[in-house]
Amino acid sequence: MMTQATSSQFWLTRPFGERATQTFLGVLFAALLLVTVLHLAVPQGHPLHVNAYTVNLFGKYLSYALLAVAVDLVWGYLGILSLGHGAFFAIGGYAMGMYLMRQIGDRGTYGHPILPDFMVFLNWDSLPWYWHGFDMAWFAFAMVLLAPGMLALVFGFLAFRSRVTGVYLSIITQALTFALMLAFFRNEMGFGGNNGLTDFRELLGFNLRSDATRLGLFIATGVALALGYILCRAIVTSKLGRVCVATRDAEARTRFIGYRVERFQLFVFVVSAMLAGLAGALYVPQVGIINPSEFSPLLSIEIVLWVALGGRATLYGAVIGAILVNYAKTIFTGIMPDAWLFALGALFVLVTVLLPKGVAGLLGHLKRRKEDSHPSKEAAA
Repeated sequence: MMTQATSSQFWLTRPFGERATQTFLGVLFAALLLVTVLHLAVPQGHPLHVNAYTVNLFGKYLSYALLAVAVDLVWGYLGILSLGHGAFFAIGGYAMGMYLMRQIGDRGTYGHPILPDFMVFLNWDSLPWYWHGFDMAWFAFAMVLLAPGMLALVFGFLAFRSRVTGVYLSIITQALTFALMLAFFRNEMGFGGNNGLTDFRELLGFNLRSDATRLGLFIATGVALALGYILCRAIVTSKLGRVCVATRDAEARTRFIGYRVERFQLFVFVVSAMLAGLAGALYVPQVGIINPSEFSPLLSIEIVLWVALGGRATLYGAVIGAILVNYAKTIFTGIMPDAWLFALGALFVLVTVLLPKGVAGLLGHLKRRKEDSHPSKEAAA
């Protein structure tokens, strides 16, 4: 029998005993190490050298992968098809962008020590109240999690309390992100309007344009992805996760046996939103800009495609899907920029028809076939 101390920590340590988690973490950290070595140890001009641009691109992919894990948590294990996670991603990005803008100080084009350049250009005479505190790193980093978390808490409380489910919930999540996109496009909102926030200089005193900082952000994003994955696996393998799966498969029956389903839905939805906000915060310093286009409903739909391609309700499949689709996007937009949306639509159709369980489901099928064709010695005996 397990001791009380062991049982109280079991849900946190459970993911480390899973072969899939061990494999995922091993591959992830091996990739981080390989890219770091090829960037630092291999001289420029060598075919194996990974330049700073590629490191930056990989960091962007990893931030998207964390966002995909957040969506898979609510869609794969809770049955909530959210078409609004782009909003949480963008809010986390704006929180980081506000901090980075405050770090510019009097080094901006207009030389104002407090107001960002776009506020000086628009003749603002003082800093809006909601910008105060973003000159402090701890406050900004807290808001990266709290701002999307609070939005998800209010939105989720109203939606789940009213028992809005299915396609109706998907529609209102998309309406939420579309409304926020329209609001952030307005100059009077104080977030840079159409141009958004850009011209970032440094993060925690490190020059964002230096190769060392870019490599550090890439590694930090990979570590955040690993921690986010472990947290999600700990949730879905716990009693909470089992209730979530029961809610996904038979919500009415789960309510009937006494569970307050809306509380479980709200908690997991808020955790997912906070992970999406963290992904946005890691994304912004690597791409150098955040604008209202990140609220676009198209991005939220793309995220769902990443998860569907990789494999819903696997978490690691969401990572695979995010990296594959965004790598393909990089290639297609460079070769045939006008054809990317057609390729994206065709990919969605092919995945739906040929890979209903995604790449992860295909890998699982191949693994089972291999095991069936090579029975163990005990079974043969």
